[in-house]
Order: sequence, then structure tokens, then C-alpha cells
Amino acid sequence: MKFSLCLLPVLLFGCAHADTLPTPTYKQLPMWHGFNLREKLYATKVQASASADDNGARKKFSEEDFQIIHELGFNFVRIPMDYRCWIVDGDWEKFDEEILKDIDEAIEFGKKYDIHVCLNLHRAPGFTVAKPAEPRDLWTDPEAQRVCKLHWQMFARRYKDVDPKYLSFNLFNEPVGVSEENYVKVVKMLVEAIHAENPNRVIIADGLYWGYIPVKSLYGVPVAQATRGYQPMPITHCKAPWTEFGRYPAPAWPFPDANVWFAGKNFAGGNPQQVMTPLQINLALDKPAKFRIKIGRVSQHITLHAILDGKEVWQKEFTTGPGKGEWEKENYIPSAGIYQNYYNKNYEIDLPANAKQLVIKASKGDFCNVLELGITPQGEAEKRLIVQSEYRAKNTPLKFNQNMWDVKYNGREWHWQKYIEPWLDVKRHAGVFVGEFGCYNQTPHEITLAWMEDCLRNWQEAGFGWALWQLRGAFGILDSDRKDVEYEDFHGHKLDRKMLDLLLKYK
Repeated sequence: MKFSLCLLPVLLFGCAHADTLPTPTYKQLPMWHGFNLREKLYATKVQASASADDNGARKKFSEEDFQIIHELGFNFVRIPMDYRCWIVDGDWEKFDEEILKDIDEAIEFGKKYDIHVCLNLHRAPGFTVAKPAEPRDLWTDPEAQRVCKLHWQMFARRYKDVDPKYLSFNLFNEPVGVSEENYVKVVKMLVEAIHAENPNRVIIADGLYWGYIPVKSLYGVPVAQATRGYQPMPITHCKAPWTEFGRYPAPAWPFPDANVWFAGKNFAGGNPQQVMTPLQINLALDKPAKFRIKIGRVSQHITLHAILDGKEVWQKEFTTGPGKGEWEKENYIPSAGIYQNYYNKNYEIDLPANAKQLVIKASKGDFCNVLELGITPQGEAEKRLIVQSEYRAKNTPLKFNQNMWDVKYNGREWHWQKYIEPWLDVKRHAGVFVGEFGCYNQTPHEITLAWMEDCLRNWQEAGFGWALWQLRGAFGILDSDRKDVEYEDFHGHKLDRKMLDLLLKYK
């Protein structure tokens, strides 16, 4: 039997187009479910990338990915992109038509396989959460704003005739280091420019602080909002080499209710009186012990003090700067002109048997986060506590009682209260979507699936669609290279069937 090669995708994967996508509006997003496709995530190959799939500007999108997504029953792809992929010789006002044709092709694949495509500037002119930072600051620099507008105008004009059910725009990825006022100003500017080309184009704006804080000032602006699904990060980014969470193994899920981070009087992220809370640990020890605190990232400098039963027993000033130092790794933030170095270092305090309360507080300085706490009673193994270190969150009062940490554990209800409820008010004004989520492949599979199920169930109940960070690769359902998964062969790929079944259960 002979057949045309153009029919091969249909024969292998079934019907390629059922035309079932609903038309979205910014007030009512469909229940999109799918994946991020990352071929244009970096302009050049990044050695520290989480995936070998991130191969730079010239990598084309794979039609097979769209075929597989369609066959498995999903309807959405988000395409995070680096604007440097399509500029010519570093001139951010000149566009490479051949590279832009790759994006055209991805949108056509979406049409062919009934998949909505959402274009995102992961690196926009003037802003990125990736490294290196942009030389100009989008939020305050009129030139960066002009050029960013130019790029979105180009896409808006190029795709003005594409049906909104097949295409939307996600302006930025995880804005941080910007005031709500400046962020909203830039969003409004871009919305006006895009809607001048097609007033029906659906536009999505990520929440502030890496996508976790809803932007109420955008109510009334014709944009949906997007959040993230990476909490708690010690689980989702366990051993990920590009974060401080790569320094310790993942705890169980549910997760210990223990948030520890410190802000000093010079905290650059807001009113320090609103965020400065000492860490209070009530003790019941029947023998002497050693207390251990592992400091992670230090922003600029901070001074910590330990108060044991009302008496200061330890003081430490943490500083940052270039080159070698007490820290493990230098980390310069060009856009802010500051260092936020990774200390990843342990410090110990002696505790007598009759100690009742240990308080650790910050005085001067910016902020630092904490990775672990530990108490080692004399003659015994250490009782380690993996902590959450959530930016701007209050420190959790803790208890160490009779040689063990006396803590409650946070699971699905905690996730709902912390990461769903704040977004329910947004949903009364605009659509809400989870633009990224997932667990790195070093998190034990059992923990990954338990955590994912609680998140997926909450998003389903809240009416939020979602996109896993990868289809193929360390966060994905295909070729994730997990050591504790029995993979199934699927069109030449290694399929994590348990993860796939879980996603399908809640789509």
C-alpha cells in the first residue's frame, strides 16, 4: 500500500484537527491544559540549562510535539521566548525573518492539531528573570519600553488575522524587582499597542513577585492574569543546580510548616516593619544540644543575632561582593547593581539542657533566606528540619520538644489558602491561568506525584488551566531521565505513564 508522506502524521497519531477549541476572552479563559515548548527559550545554547532541548535561536519547533500533545488529549502550548533569538547582529530593532518563520510554523502546527498557542517573552527587551540580566531596565527606561513595544507590535501585526482561539500573548515571564505602579504602566502601554492591531487578541499578564502576587491594579485593564505552580520550591526544585534549593534533598509532601527568612532594617523590598519578624523557637531539652542554621542567599548584607533566654549569644554580619569570600558562589544582579551571593553555609550555636527559648532576628541589612535548621542533642543524631524560605512571608514560630521538631505539615489545604485563594478575587474580574508548574527530576517520583495531585485538584476546583514546564525533559512526561520511574515506550520516547495519567485525571 502506498500513501503520501503528508498523511503520515494522521496515520500515526489519528485525526489531526477536530476544531474543538473555544474562543477565549480575557475575562473567561478556557480550561487550557498543556505544556511549555522551549525551542526559543535561549538565544544561545546554555550549558547550565535544565534540558538539552534548549539549543538556541536556530532550533525549530517540532511538529511531533504538537502531534503527541494532540494525541494525548491536551489543547495548549505556551512558548517562552528570548527576544534575542530574532534580532540581527545584536540590534534589537532589526528582526530576522527566517527565525520568525519558525514561530509562524509553530502557530500553524497549533491550528493543524487544534492546540492553542500562547507566545511569551521570557526575555523581553529590558527584563528577564534569567541570566545574564538585561543591560537596561524595562520598568524605568523609556528606550527599553519603546523597543519592547516595538517587538509586541511586530507580533500583533504579524498575527493580526489569526483567530483568538488559536493564539494569545503572555507579555512577560515572572516580573520581579518592579513596583506595581511601574508594572501596570508598562502593561497598559503594550495592551494598547497590541489591541490597535487586533482588539480581540487575548493578553495575559503574569502576577508580581515571580507570578505569585495578583495585580489588583490591572482590574479594568483588558488582560487575564497568570500565576505559577512551584511551591514549595524545596520540593519542585530539589537538587536543581541553578537554584539554592539544589543544596539539599527534598522533604516529604505534605511539607513541614516552617517558613524562615530574615529582612533587615534596610530591606529593599518594602516596609521592613511589615516583614521583619524574628524566628522564635521554644525549646524543651533534656540534655545539651547544638543548634544549626544553614544560610542560603544573602542580598547585599545583613546582620543576624541569636538571643537565648533573653541573652545574646551569637551575632554574625553577612556581606556580599565580587570574587572569593565566605560565600559559596558570587551572584551579581546588574539591573540592581547589587550582589546576592549564595552562602549555603552552616552556623552553630550551643544550647544548654535548660534552654527555654531561642530567638534569631535581623538588625541592619537587606535580606537572607534559610535552607535548613537542625538540633543535635548530645549523643544523638541531628534532627533536621527542611524549611520553606518564602520572600516577604512571616517567620513561623517553632517548637523543639523532647528531642524532636513539633511541627504541623502543610498539604493541599495550605496550597489552597496560600496560592489559590488570593487569585479567586482576580477571577471575578479576569481569567486566571497557571503558566508553569512541575517538579525537577531529582525530586522522588512518589513525592512529585503526591504534590502534583494536590495542586491539580485545587486548580481544577478553582477553574484554572495550566501548562507543565516541559513536554520533553527534566520536568516533563517524556524523556525526563528520572531514576525511579518505569518508563513506557511511546513513539520512540520514554513516557512517564503515571504522571501522564495524573494530568489526564484533572484536565
